Amino acid sequence: MSRDEHGSGAPNPGVRRTVVRTVAALIGMFAFAFALVPLYDVFCEVTGINGKVSTNAQAIVHEEVDESRMVTVQFITRSGSGLPWRLGVETRQIRLHPGQSAEVDFTFRNQSDEASWGRAVPSVSPSRASQHLRKMSCFCFDEQRLEAGEALSLPLVFQLARDLPPDVNTVTLVYTLYPVTRNDAPQQALVTAGKGDEA
Repeated sequence: MSRDEHGSGAPNPGVRRTVVRTVAALIGMFAFAFALVPLYDVFCEVTGINGKVSTNAQAIVHEEVDESRMVTVQFITRSGSGLPWRLGVETRQIRLHPGQSAEVDFTFRNQSDEASWGRAVPSVSPSRASQHLRKMSCFCFDEQRLEAGEALSLPLVFQLARDLPPDVNTVTLVYTLYPVTRNDAPQQALVTAGKGDEA
């Protein structure tokens, strides 16, 4: 028998083509999975889906306040794993008219014996309300650094747009704390905005 009859010659072009396509597909799937999270975040921020909100400051829109209706705004704070901080809010719930601006103070407190960085990540419920929520000042725009036992008070200044859907009577803002790894980061401008009392 010849070498070709035993199958011990050069690799079959069809097999080689299949292997190349499989490897290319695996690389493509890996790249897609790697890019999926930031793409999803951008998509959610643009559309407001899943309660994602803009991380950029917005200007107050001077529009007529809709005094014909009131909306309840609730504030919930959560601590993520790995960050020994506590986030509190001065007022858990307020009521305001669409078109009206409001300010609520939040307090960060580092309960550990060493300095660390953290960030409060916001989400809004119902998710479609995020498209009608304007934040003029928010600690969520920047990362914060707290020394051991330090407390820091920062405001949230926001406005609900007049075009908030009429069936939305309650808007819930949830802020979750997450640790941030920073070795040589400069002090954030927000830290100078106002310091609370030392613990």
